[in-house]
Formats: sequence, structure tokens, C-alpha cells
Amino acid sequence: MSKDHKQDNKNEESEKKVTEKNDSTGTEKDLKASNNNLENKVNKDKSITSATNGKINNDRNKKTVSIVFICILVVIFIVIIVLLFNSLFKSITSYLKEESKEKIELKYTKTSDTSVKGVYITDVSEVVENVMPSIVAITSKTLISSGRFGPNFFGEEQYAEGAGSGIIISKSDDELMILTNNHVVEGANELSVQFINEKSFDAKIIGTSERKDIAIISVLLKDIDSETLEAIKIATMGDSTKLKVGNGIIAIGNALGYGQSVTTGVVSALDREVAIDNYSNKMIQIDAAINGGNSGGALLNNKGEVVGINSAKYSSNGNTYSASIEGMGFAIPISDINELITSLMNGEEDSSATIGVEGYIIAEQNSRNYSMPTGFYISKIVAGSGADKANLEIGNIITKINGKEVTALSDIQNVIYKLKKGDKVTLTISYVNGREYKEKEVEVTLS
Repeated sequence: MSKDHKQDNKNEESEKKVTEKNDSTGTEKDLKASNNNLENKVNKDKSITSATNGKINNDRNKKTVSIVFICILVVIFIVIIVLLFNSLFKSITSYLKEESKEKIELKYTKTSDTSVKGVYITDVSEVVENVMPSIVAITSKTLISSGRFGPNFFGEEQYAEGAGSGIIISKSDDELMILTNNHVVEGANELSVQFINEKSFDAKIIGTSERKDIAIISVLLKDIDSETLEAIKIATMGDSTKLKVGNGIIAIGNALGYGQSVTTGVVSALDREVAIDNYSNKMIQIDAAINGGNSGGALLNNKGEVVGINSAKYSSNGNTYSASIEGMGFAIPISDINELITSLMNGEEDSSATIGVEGYIIAEQNSRNYSMPTGFYISKIVAGSGADKANLEIGNIITKINGKEVTALSDIQNVIYKLKKGDKVTLTISYVNGREYKEKEVEVTLS
């Protein structure tokens, strides 16, 4: 071969080697670059994976918190539901128990039954309006001094005024009859009656019964003007025997002289034995207010019928029809005096008898304390009475009547009530003889 051709082959081989070397170097570079890229990719993937894992962990944490929060809310909700259900259950249970339990109720009385049966009266306006024209106010004047050698040097008469009440009960051809208490008109020199229209007229006494404490007075019809006659009414009498304890009652009277007034109450008791001015009578006890001036007024039932005459009251000062403080009121039962009222209206005298004495009972305790006999102590003797004619004296003590011992006022009255004027009784009298009491029997003719 030629030298040039060999040189060309060498050059070609040399170029080939260089090319291979270059190729090898390039491949190496490529491989290294590829490795670097791969490593970078791996690192990038690791970074991405790490970020992803962090994000996943954050998401998981958030989800866990959300789940816990939701669980807490669910628990709270369940607790609330349970409490509400429990409360509702208790309410329903309680309601069912109440429904199944028998109810305790008040018992009411129908209004219609109340008016018929007379249960405690609350509204009395209609009854009062109907009955008030039958009630009158009575003013009495009693002479207490003629002035001669008395408190008034010039000789003018002096009068004491008293106030009471009355009930219009009948009318004759000439007179209007009015029922009242005896103690309202007793000893009066002048009487006047005021009717519902506030007009007053003079009145006179027709008849009295001291024992029963009633009186009939009258006003002449010719003295009463037509206007007054049209305004007044005659009261309707009732039956006091039909009263029961607890019945509602109405009291009308001229309390303290101020004019007609109304009080209400109930029947507190029946057949109460009450002693007034040495006479004991069975009365109706009431809790309606009775004051001075009410005496002689009407005690009414729920129908407006007169069932009694208001007469007395008890107070802290004792038994007196002029007591000024509230106590127990008493009324005379109308059925006990119907016949007597009729007799007095017709001019007949009270046929009831009396010994003619006043006084008080000496109780056993006082008898021992003062060394006095037990009995009725005579403090006053009525002039012209049977006791006066039998020469009884103040200070005598009645220890027996017709052989029966006297320890209470009723012991004497129970005997006398069965007798009439003119009948005789035998009294055992204790009288003072020196420093001791002696006894004697005295026959007394009742007056």
C-alpha cells in the first residue's frame, strides 16, 4: 500500500477512535445527566410525596377534628333529646296520674236553693227594699225634772230622749198598730213615730207586757197624710218555730238613733234563756250586730217575714239592751207572742201574773262568802203589787216558792207563768232578825 493510503487509514482510525471516544464521552455525559435527572426526579418525587403526605396528614388531622366535633355535637344532641324525652315522659306520667286520680272539688249550692232553704244570706237588697216600709223609728221623751227646786231654777221641764224601733203589724179602722219592746216605751211621757218617708207623727201606748218585754203603740190614721199612707206597708208575720241554727237572718232597726239600718247574720242558737229586768225568756241568739236603738226592730228570715223582735245583746259590760259594743244579739221569737200581741191590740191586758218585786239571785258562792241564804234578793217592790200588799220588804230573800227551792230566776218564773192574776203563791222568806236570818212563809196574791 501506498504511504498516503496508510496515512489515510491511520487518520481514519484515529478519527474513529476520537469519534468513539467522543461518543463514549458523550454517552457517559448523557448517562451522568440521565442519572442526575433521575436523581432530581426522585428527589422531586420524594418532595412531592412528602408534601402529599403532609397534606394528607393535615387532611387526616382536620377530618379527625371534624369527626370528633361532630361526635361531640351528636352526643350533646342525644343528651338533650334524652332529657327532653325524660321530662316529657314525666309530664305525661304525671298528667295520666292526675287524670286517673279522683279530683277534690268544692260543693256549691244553687242560688235558687239558697233563697228557698235560707242558707247564709249575702245580698238582701230585694228583701230589705220590700220590708223597709214596714219598719219605723221610735223616739221617746221621759220627764226627768219639772224644774221646781231642780237643776233648772226657772222651772223649765227637762226630758230624756230615747231611741228605738218598731214594726207596723196591723191597721184598724182608726189606728195603725206598731209592735215594739216594752223597754222602748216604758215610762215615756211622749212618743213619736218616724216612717220611711222621714215624716213623724205622735203615738200612744195601747198595751204592754213587762214579762215578755213587748208593747203595742198606735198612730191615728186621721193624723197621717195620704203620701205617708201610700209609702208604708204592713209587715208579714213568719213562723219562728221553723228556724234552724245556721239560717240566714236580717235585722233592721234604728241603730243608735241614726235612722234605719240593716245588718245580717245567722241564727247562732235557739231557745237561749236570757234574763232581762228580772224576767227570763227563751230567745233566738243571732250574730247580726244589735246596738242601742235596734230594740223593737224586726228580725227577718230570707223571705222577708218577721220571725222575731230584736231586744237585747250581751256585751263585755254584761247583759244590757243599751250596750254599746258588739256582743251576742237576742230576739224574741214571734211565734211565742202571737196570742199576746193579738190580745194587746184588742185592748186586753196582759194576763200574765207577777209577784211585783225586782232583785237578783244570790248564788251559792256568794251565799257562803257573805253568810246569806241562797235565793232571790228583793231590791225593789212595786207599789200596789201583791208583794207590797203582803208586806214584803227590801232585803228579804225568797228561798222557796210553793215549797220548791229558788236557786235561779227561772225557778220563780216557771211557777208564775202557769198562773194568772189573782192566783196565790206561798213564798218562804228569809229576813234579818238581829245578826241572823230567820224564815217565814208569806202568801202573795199575784198582780
